[in-house]
Amino acid sequence: MKTKRLVKNVLSRNTGNPMRNYSIILCNFFSIMYIVCVMDNNFIVKDGWVFIGFFLLLAVAGLLIKHGYILYIPSIVLLVFVMWFFRNPERHSPAGDHIVSPADGTVIKIVKNGKYEQFMGKEAVCVSIFMSVLNVHVNRSPVNGVVIDKQYHPGMFHIASVDKASEFNEQTALFLQDDKGRKLVVVQIAGSVARRIVCNVDKGSKMTTGQRYGMIKLGSRLDVYVEPDRDIKVRIGDKVTAGETIIAV
Repeated sequence: MKTKRLVKNVLSRNTGNPMRNYSIILCNFFSIMYIVCVMDNNFIVKDGWVFIGFFLLLAVAGLLIKHGYILYIPSIVLLVFVMWFFRNPERHSPAGDHIVSPADGTVIKIVKNGKYEQFMGKEAVCVSIFMSVLNVHVNRSPVNGVVIDKQYHPGMFHIASVDKASEFNEQTALFLQDDKGRKLVVVQIAGSVARRIVCNVDKGSKMTTGQRYGMIKLGSRLDVYVEPDRDIKVRIGDKVTAGETIIAV
């Protein structure tokens, strides 16, 4: 009964206040969107559910208290940002024998690097992709293949775009072998803001090109180490799309 009276009181107070009516409509809209998110992980990744639910509750609370706009307005702004950040759009990987980008972002470095020479058997070419806070942060498999090994390295949180981030920042490396036996390493690197790496595959996992396998929260970097005889198809400054842009053949 108390709940019914509370709801009735809120609705009655909004009858003569168009702005509050619009706010209720907006909260209803985001409530429906939240249900859709939970039901369909292809719309927004599940890592974002708790944040969306939290800011939605704050927005609703802002409607129930006096001068609640102080709480309501920033909650709605943060809610929109979180839904945008955790978006998980469908991607269509091109057919063929090639390596696609594992991340959305900008190519910031292409250089020979011997960091994983023991696994690669030779000096590799490293393609570094920087993800800004506005990019889709879902990471995807660059090839059809299997995870030979997975290594997590704790570390610092330097700005992801600087060179020392590859060496010293917290990171998770996947050692992959494609269907033709060729090797590559994909490294998720945390940045100064992004301090949470999510990697949902393990040693022995089979992966398909464009398959979602993890994410890095709030701006970060991915380094892709490929064999030196592969033909690099991107240049520094190019914008790439995870699961779709061909970075090497």
